[in-house]
Amino acid sequence: MHESVRVEHQGGVMLVTLNRPEKVNALTREMLFALREAFQAAGEDDRVRSVLVTGAGRGFCAGQDLDLGGGDSDYAKVIRETYNPLILTMTHLEKPIVCAVNGVAAGAGVSLALACDLRLASETATFIQAFVNIGLIPDSGGTWFLPRIVGLGRAMELAMLGDRVDAARAHEMGLVNRVVPADQLMAEAMALAERLAAMPTRAIGLIKRAHYEGMERTLAQSLELEAVLQNEAGQTEDHREGVRAFLEKRPPRFQGR
Repeated sequence: MHESVRVEHQGGVMLVTLNRPEKVNALTREMLFALREAFQAAGEDDRVRSVLVTGAGRGFCAGQDLDLGGGDSDYAKVIRETYNPLILTMTHLEKPIVCAVNGVAAGAGVSLALACDLRLASETATFIQAFVNIGLIPDSGGTWFLPRIVGLGRAMELAMLGDRVDAARAHEMGLVNRVVPADQLMAEAMALAERLAAMPTRAIGLIKRAHYEGMERTLAQSLELEAVLQNEAGQTEDHREGVRAFLEKRPPRFQGR
């Protein structure tokens, strides 16, 4: 794992920290590969039942590092090799991903946060679709996630104007799920990740799959997908434990199986 991405394990939670605080965690090729490797590892490790992503220092992620001179000018090649595989790995990971946005999220940093399943923001966090400010378009899934999360009109506004959005406004438009005081962000985010880690992991993974695939299907197709995935969920030990706990009037003890 590259030193610019720190991976730690706390019980069933994998904590992934962007670790270039001196650059506000601006993304490099090495970081993008390391992030993808971390999410792939989370998918392969049964002990990991949720993932928490955050940034070291004063910001979450300033987007692509523009200070690295001599980069590849074939942007399509770069995106296909780095950003796109990372975003697909995150959305295909059938475990919940929580994002703790601890400061500025700009450009691809916004896309990275949007690829997570639940987002908590510090009250000092800000979001900037900064691409237009350097004559580019949102990438890393930005044009796909944003209109689905905040609506087409707001997505157009954010992408075309490139204005800074504070945490309160981000919460109002649905960009984040919760806003918390800065000194409580990591405690709240970890508590949420731990709660998810104690839940029926397979069911949560299937919920995630159903929602992502459902956004590209008709109602009839989604109904059929629900039937297929419900049958899969119904075969899990966690489902059987949930039923037993309900009948025995006790809290369930899910094992992620």
